[in-house]
Amino acid sequence: MKQRIHIFAPATVANVSCGFDALGLALDSKGDEMIFTKRDDSKLIINTIEGADLPLDIDKNLVGTVSKAMLRASNLNFGFDIEIYKGFKPGSGLGSSAASAAGTAFAINELLGNPFTKTELVKFAMLGEEAACGSQIADNVSAVIYGGFVLIRSYNPLEIVSLPVPNDLYITALHPQIEIKTEDARNVLPKEIPLKKAITQWSNVGGLISGLYTSDYGLISRSLQDVVVEPVRKSLIPHFDSVKKVAVQSGALGAGISGAGPTIFALSKGSVIADKVMKEMESLYAKTGIDFNIFNSKISPQGVKIID
Repeated sequence: MKQRIHIFAPATVANVSCGFDALGLALDSKGDEMIFTKRDDSKLIINTIEGADLPLDIDKNLVGTVSKAMLRASNLNFGFDIEIYKGFKPGSGLGSSAASAAGTAFAINELLGNPFTKTELVKFAMLGEEAACGSQIADNVSAVIYGGFVLIRSYNPLEIVSLPVPNDLYITALHPQIEIKTEDARNVLPKEIPLKKAITQWSNVGGLISGLYTSDYGLISRSLQDVVVEPVRKSLIPHFDSVKKVAVQSGALGAGISGAGPTIFALSKGSVIADKVMKEMESLYAKTGIDFNIFNSKISPQGVKIID
């Protein structure tokens, strides 16, 4: 068995407009790095955290929640020294807690000799999501572990479906430097949905999935519509409507809220259009006086991966 592992856990976009808590995808160019080294004793120690103000105390960090659950399930008596290098901020809407939780599950599984399936790893990672935001959500962590585009078909029992990713699909992500906690973003959600809106929403999910399978970019574009969550959450994100409008006018297939926000994502066909979309989104947001980061990315087919 390996004694040490260094992994990359990607950022993710969840919901993807119409697929609230059911769709997610992994990004190729943004994520965290984590290093796990076996200890001779049973202690779990976080030695380093860089890039975010998170607790080193293993009992107060979701990494500890996932690690302890996996070690209990394996009935092993050794521990780990852990290093965490955050590549993006918590509260960004890009799955920061999911990267830590799923990265932990993947890394420990590798060091244990891979006794757990991917679905089991998602279940462990969901415990970390619960520790972070109070809910065992699976969309972000599934995207990290499976890579590419995923559908959570069922939570009970948990069933995750890997979806194809068209070759020319690019993502632009604009992250205003404000924080929206997942719990706060969930508090604004409607308790009931009118039937007409529900029909529109699940029709769009079906259209988006069909578009992914057939590489029908027009169908993907028409399906990137959220009539349930985006209308109530967009008020939490400064200048959302303006950014979405300029992205679509610049050629994006569609745009929406990444996860709980505040990151705004846009999907485009091809790098040329994605570059134009990023330029126009950047130009608009530079005038708002709000600090932000923006980047383009392909969708990661692999998800979490070993660096060394």
